[in-house]
Amino acid sequence: MTTAPLARAVRTLVVLPLVAIGLVAGAASARLPQSTPADAKEAASDFREIVRQAKSEVFPAVVYLKCLRQSMESGRARTEDVGGSGVVISEQGELLTNWHVIDRAVEIRALLSDGRAFKADLVASDRDLDLALVRLRLEEKHEPIPVAELGSSGHLVEGDFVMAMGAPWGLNRSVSVGIVSCTRRYLPDSSEYSLWLQTDASISPGNSGGPLVDTDGRVIGINTLVRMGGGDLGFSIPADTIREVLPRMREKGRVGWSWTGLRLQPLRDFDKDTYFEGTVGVIVAGVEPGSPAEAAGLKSRDRLLSVAGTPTNGVTSEDLPAIRRMIALLPADAPVDLVIRRGDEERTVKLTPSMKGNVQGEELDAPRWGLTVKQINRFENPELHRVKAEGVFVFGVRAPGNAMSAGISENDIIVEVDGKQVATLDDLKKAYDASLENLASSGGSKKRLLVKILRAGRMNQVILDISRDYERD
Repeated sequence: MTTAPLARAVRTLVVLPLVAIGLVAGAASARLPQSTPADAKEAASDFREIVRQAKSEVFPAVVYLKCLRQSMESGRARTEDVGGSGVVISEQGELLTNWHVIDRAVEIRALLSDGRAFKADLVASDRDLDLALVRLRLEEKHEPIPVAELGSSGHLVEGDFVMAMGAPWGLNRSVSVGIVSCTRRYLPDSSEYSLWLQTDASISPGNSGGPLVDTDGRVIGINTLVRMGGGDLGFSIPADTIREVLPRMREKGRVGWSWTGLRLQPLRDFDKDTYFEGTVGVIVAGVEPGSPAEAAGLKSRDRLLSVAGTPTNGVTSEDLPAIRRMIALLPADAPVDLVIRRGDEERTVKLTPSMKGNVQGEELDAPRWGLTVKQINRFENPELHRVKAEGVFVFGVRAPGNAMSAGISENDIIVEVDGKQVATLDDLKKAYDASLENLASSGGSKKRLLVKILRAGRMNQVILDISRDYERD
């Protein structure tokens, strides 16, 4: 929202350079507002005051987060420090940050602007939106904590001034000023359920989870992504998207997405050079095998007109996230009417969404084997899921280690260990524990395991020798 002083400041910045370089002739310049050095000074002073006031509303509520998290990518369980930012949004100590800041965190610590430090607990997190809700562990009787107001992002237009706040590069806190470059940025790999606010305000590593603030001193986004090179681009989760899912996160400890298996395509798909007539509905690009959409009889090239009476008009790619979000927030296991057009015929079908469940597989460390494993997940590992819908794959291989010596590689799917089938992490854990027990009871003679793996769709057998203890070495 542009205030009168800010409008004068912007007008002065535009007019003065033109007058200074003499590009405006006498008759034309007579029609332009005549700016004086005093006007420019007043406008600059007014703009600085707007920025200072907005900063004072939110900056005290910006939090520096320090997380201790467990990582298994290297083939062994390791703990590492991760820094990030957050912003307090309630007097109860609730704060917003990114999912990737607190992912796999075993400990969360928060430093307030006044120097007070608190342990914090995770309330809810969502990988799909890269959003997390955390609560400070406040004493029953405590001094008031600074709180920022979560505003609305709907009023923003390109060119509005904004501020990005956070703790870049592990430094305590900072503020940078820029403009909104785009209010509806679609990023194909990161926009399933939400568009992004794009800004040129500096967002550096460590700013993740910090607030994007408008000139009224309200949080209108959570800083999340930065793309560097050729002009840095920063992206924030819009406040309106956050407000839509925040009650569910508070109540259920998760957003609770539903899954239908629908893949959608806009009516005007510039990237694929495909264009459909009209501005009504959205195209079904495909359905996942075994999905609720397939069970409902939906097919590619159907035109989806409405869901539960709500129109689904997806003209461009920017319209898709809102439609996907609306469908994904439908109650699971509750039938809903979809109106579609197939050819010249309009028909109604019933679709029953299922609970999406975890979008990440659980992990397990097998240190003596020299590897870590992970449960195959439809949403996180679609390529592996198509090979084996239920299973366990090698997440990381330690170097050096027994698995590496046996030729086991990342993304190998473990099918069998010493004749025992492996379909779940629990199966793998039992096989791992049994191998250690047999090694100890045999005095070291039962040191070789026959492991069957799927690699690139082909079955292989490897011998895993676990006689050497690399952990002790």
